[in-house]
Amino acid sequence: MFSAAITALALFAAEAAAHGAVTSYVIAGKTYPGYQGFSPTSDPVIQRQWPDYNPTMSATDSKLRCNGGTSAKLSAPVAPGDSVQAIWQQWTHSQGPIIVWMYKCSGDFSSCDGSGSNWFKIDEGGFHGDGKIFLDTEVGSGWDIAKLVGGNKGWTSKIPQGLAPGNYLIRHELIALHQAKNPQWYAECAQLQVTGSGTAEPSSSQKAAIPGYAKQSDPNISFNINDHSAPQEYTVPGPAVFKGTGSKRSFTA
Repeated sequence: MFSAAITALALFAAEAAAHGAVTSYVIAGKTYPGYQGFSPTSDPVIQRQWPDYNPTMSATDSKLRCNGGTSAKLSAPVAPGDSVQAIWQQWTHSQGPIIVWMYKCSGDFSSCDGSGSNWFKIDEGGFHGDGKIFLDTEVGSGWDIAKLVGGNKGWTSKIPQGLAPGNYLIRHELIALHQAKNPQWYAECAQLQVTGSGTAEPSSSQKAAIPGYAKQSDPNISFNINDHSAPQEYTVPGPAVFKGTGSKRSFTA
């Protein structure tokens, strides 16, 4: 019985290790610890505490929004043009897009649940057409997500120039597409206080609901990654990236 328990524990650890989550942030040069998962913590963090490392498997699941996270005790101040880096403790899969979203809260964070069609993209990474999009392999292909494979990897985005001040959620999303017709969503949210006197806001065409911005049947969500005869191109789901008052978006990974 003891041996069986050890085996089960090892399998659980292996399964958890195969997945991943944002576990810290660097915002305007300051490091903010995130949440490490599985059990609530009394330590104040800016990240909404999520229940586990497991993926969301349905495009209609409410867990898609912030991986089930509903509260955080802190928020981080940030100005338009500042950098926000999300750091994954580890990540193993090389196929799929990265999307960074924001959501302006109408009031305090305690009453901000991310509902409604008010999410907008500030950054995204997709596929760059090297002819390997449909190879079901962990070898880095043309996907930007491949830059996160391994440990302690970060993805850096910019807060849009001129963004109107207020309380915002920032959501980092990975859509893992390494299994044919079996998409997996990994997303976490953190709380930001945008400062300044900007007035820029996304248009209605740049906003979307989460869940709701994609359907399970969409061809860029559920498709056969092993079908080498399919077109070697990919469109990141959701609306166009909101660029603020800047001439173009800026990111590094």
